[in-house]
Amino acid sequence: MVRILRHGLFGLAVLLGLFSTTPPASAAYPDRPVHWLIGFSAGGPVDIVARIMAQWLSERLGQQVIVENRTGSGGNIAAAAAINSPPDGYTLLFVAPNNAISTSLYKKLPFDFLRDTVPVASIMQLTNMLVVSNAFPPKTVQEFVDYCKANPGKISFASSGNGTSVHMSAELFKVLTKCDMVHVPYRGSAIAFPDIISNKVQLIFDNLPSAMEQVKGGNVRALGVTSPQRWPSVPDVPAIAETVPGFESVGFYGISAPKGTPPEVIEILNKAVGEALKDPKLVAKLAETGGIPKPMTPAEFGKLVASETEKWRKVVEFAGVSVD
Repeated sequence: MVRILRHGLFGLAVLLGLFSTTPPASAAYPDRPVHWLIGFSAGGPVDIVARIMAQWLSERLGQQVIVENRTGSGGNIAAAAAINSPPDGYTLLFVAPNNAISTSLYKKLPFDFLRDTVPVASIMQLTNMLVVSNAFPPKTVQEFVDYCKANPGKISFASSGNGTSVHMSAELFKVLTKCDMVHVPYRGSAIAFPDIISNKVQLIFDNLPSAMEQVKGGNVRALGVTSPQRWPSVPDVPAIAETVPGFESVGFYGISAPKGTPPEVIEILNKAVGEALKDPKLVAKLAETGGIPKPMTPAEFGKLVASETEKWRKVVEFAGVSVD
């Protein structure tokens, strides 16, 4: 009887042990700081939005979300660093049009963005804005096109790096207008503006947040937005498409993670971002940057990134540009 009882108690202990197994790390996620890699310089439009979101997420998740600027190569240095990180949800990537563009623009990338990342959440959509030096003669898009054709190769445009939407908006403009301009890439638009203000470089198709900051400061002039219609936050600025039919470049901001990141972690992050985009105070801050909140499921965001990748592939091929 004692032996039977002893065996029974042992079996019960084993059974209880199975049920009391420590839950997976993702069940307590996050239990330490989360690093959010962005591919552009501090003070630029991506950095501004990332820090707004990071502060909200830090408070919501109970752990600090640390924004890390990994600049260079059109955002590909940050992408590579994120992709090569452990897929545990503690290293995330800020996703923007540059990631969709780079797939076809760069010929020797050490990764395949769509294959090596998983979509987490969409944050917002925004437009770019064509702004020019105050010393640059044209005052409208049509005057700009006419001036450009009269001075082929004598106008230079800045970008926040090869493969960014800032760069490719200009390339698309060149294709549709037959303007001959020289590309001058920088490691972020914030770094480029001193040269634009001094007219060393004449213009930039920058993301709306940083472009509007410079316009409001009187440092540059706005000629048009890259969305197909006028943008709600700047209704007095014409759409470039009003002068150049078919011109369109609307950006997106979001979050991706390394392939293999647990679905439950992705769900936690997606839910947190969705709740953030319902917060009136946060939405107001995004509106100040010119962004329109665009919450999506991970699957919906993945479809958006894939469709944008295909769209920009066609533009890259049509424009005949590439980076080794």
